[in-house]
Amino acid sequence: MSLLDEVARLEEEVLERIGQADSLGSLEELKVQYLGRKGPVMSLLKSLKDLPLEERKRTGARANQMRAQLEECFSAAMGRLSTSRRLSAFDPTLPGTAQTVGTIHIINQVMGQICRTFYGMGFEIARGPDVETDYYNFEALNFPPDHPARDMQDTFFVEGGRLLRTHTTPVQARELERRKPPIKIIAPGKTFRHEEISTRAHVSFHQVDGFLIDEGVTMADLKGALVAFCRNFFGEDLKLKFRPSFFPFTEPSAEVDISCFLCGGKGCQLCKYSGWLEILGCGMIHPAVLEAAGHDSEKYTGYAFGLGVERVAMLKYKINDIRLFFNNNVRFLRQFN
Repeated sequence: MSLLDEVARLEEEVLERIGQADSLGSLEELKVQYLGRKGPVMSLLKSLKDLPLEERKRTGARANQMRAQLEECFSAAMGRLSTSRRLSAFDPTLPGTAQTVGTIHIINQVMGQICRTFYGMGFEIARGPDVETDYYNFEALNFPPDHPARDMQDTFFVEGGRLLRTHTTPVQARELERRKPPIKIIAPGKTFRHEEISTRAHVSFHQVDGFLIDEGVTMADLKGALVAFCRNFFGEDLKLKFRPSFFPFTEPSAEVDISCFLCGGKGCQLCKYSGWLEILGCGMIHPAVLEAAGHDSEKYTGYAFGLGVERVAMLKYKINDIRLFFNNNVRFLRQFN
């Protein structure tokens, strides 16, 4: 028998025995037996030096091919037996391994809490587009084209004369056009302003606007709704105060301050030593806004309010930098799971 025939015989023998192996231990022993330093494969390769040059090249190539194939077959068989061993050890009665899943972002959590609170007070939820027209974002809300109050909100303008809404109040203008009083709505959503990013400001943030329109609505109704919301959200011991302010779409207008959580109203760095923190703006809906939507301002009155979700979250959880909400730092976000 030539050495080339011995290579073929040896390959067939080893492959047959690999197929018969039924455990990792026996397979490992078989590999050492045939492919080890003292095994027949290595002995065959050493004997190649005694062959003539042409026969040595031909037989050597076939022998190296055989060794590579055997090593590949041993690896495949070991992988197959390892998988089979793991499956046979599986106990379906044991508890499973929990998989890490995503959670609701803290801003969406807080916005949901705000909406649920007002929903429990009888408010419907309405939404509007992020890309608005100048009419709904400004003009329908009593911002004439040359009104200086437009400078209060640095705006991102896009093609076609549109813009990224600077507040969620345009939802109020849209709903006033298509509904008849009584109307009681909150409008949560994302807003955009061209501002320098800092610890207290960002180019994109979230708001919840709300409004009620009916006959005989007064400032007392507005105060009652906001006091009920704030005490439900922050605690019954919370103190509030209403300060006169200005918004083009409300008259009279006010801002609401709550007692500082950190110092209990005594004064600290967070509240700039005033003992109070601003939380939202509000007021009675301006008659011009009602008239623009086709409602009789002599018959109907209403109130409106708007609060920043990030501001509420920062106050509730004592967070001192708005940028933390947008950095996607998992260590920060996990605190609110």
